[in-house]
Amino acid sequence: MKKVHFSPPDMSEAEINGAIEAIQSGWITTGPKTKEFEKRIAEYCGVKRAVCLSSQTACAEMALRILGIGPGDEVITTAYTYTATASVVCHVGAKLKLVDIQTESFEMNYEDLETIITEKTKAIISVDLGGVPCDYEKIFEIVERKKNIFHPSNHIQEALGRIAVCADTAHAFGAVWHKKRVGSIADFSSFSFHAVKNLTTAEGGALTWRTIQGVNDDEIYQRIQLLSLHGQSKDALAKTQLGAWEYDIVAPWYKCNMTDIMAGIGLAQLERYEKMLKRRKEIIKKYNDALKTSKVEVLPHYTKEYSSSGHLYITRVIGADLMKRQKIMIKMAEAGIICNVHYKPLPLMSAYKNLGFDIKDYSNCYTHFENEITLPLHTLLSDEDIDYVMDIYCKIIKEYI
Repeated sequence: MKKVHFSPPDMSEAEINGAIEAIQSGWITTGPKTKEFEKRIAEYCGVKRAVCLSSQTACAEMALRILGIGPGDEVITTAYTYTATASVVCHVGAKLKLVDIQTESFEMNYEDLETIITEKTKAIISVDLGGVPCDYEKIFEIVERKKNIFHPSNHIQEALGRIAVCADTAHAFGAVWHKKRVGSIADFSSFSFHAVKNLTTAEGGALTWRTIQGVNDDEIYQRIQLLSLHGQSKDALAKTQLGAWEYDIVAPWYKCNMTDIMAGIGLAQLERYEKMLKRRKEIIKKYNDALKTSKVEVLPHYTKEYSSSGHLYITRVIGADLMKRQKIMIKMAEAGIICNVHYKPLPLMSAYKNLGFDIKDYSNCYTHFENEITLPLHTLLSDEDIDYVMDIYCKIIKEYI
């Protein structure tokens, strides 16, 4: 039986050699390859600086800490996302507020978003689901309209003069919105390089940010270096310089740096990335063409407004409920095709139920969730694989819907 995996990493000899070079160099933790990777990420996204850390979650949390967000503050995000988007709000001790999504879209309901903003709101975390950029224009319009009730609590917030837009861009590396690369649009953007992402370093992530008038980009960079390495005033690379062993611990902070082994893999992936994005676009077009006459809605990846990174192929089976969705996924698995669901809304998860969230307040999230199926989408898929997935999926849909 044919086997189609959901999202295996696309590795070549270049990635293997990148990791080997780091190992053979004798420098396997944060060092020259990590610094080079940061430079290349910044150039790719069109920003001055980037920081590479151990995960997107670490990046998103560091952004909130840089902004001085903590107890007494509120942060708003969508209820239709993975836990990492929301958990970082809890990590810093702020109050998490969730918004339902739109009736006909996976994007958050922007009218609801504006309604729940208060004087305590310090950040909005938008989500570029599946690699599709959210409507940044609407979000920035909302935070501009709410400037009159914003009360800054540190100098970066004061320089912004409004609620910060912190984008969860875990899926969206390489996406473009209004001719701007994602990573240069929001105030802070956090990317994931996890094993299932388009560009992978096994684990890892990158934080980028727009230059904030009155705040030096190097200041932000150095602050994140301190936050992510125990509050240590020098990293290991700096300490190797002649007579430079001594360092200070300026605060008892965190440990979430990237290693040079990871960066070596990432640099090789980055060299291949444009070809990988092109292949994803080809696969999405083939899927879309095959599903045109089926009872399936698909996430629009490419429009006049934006170009997605093509991370997830999200579908909604019209007329399906939880039971039918499960039967379809089992049938797909029996045919050797591994599918997934993106996402089970946060208010359905125990952790968020315990925080007081109720799925009854997020009806659109539930409606989208109950018939969503994510099909395999990765650059190791052959044209034969694509035809097989579509043939089986369309037959199963006809059988159950």
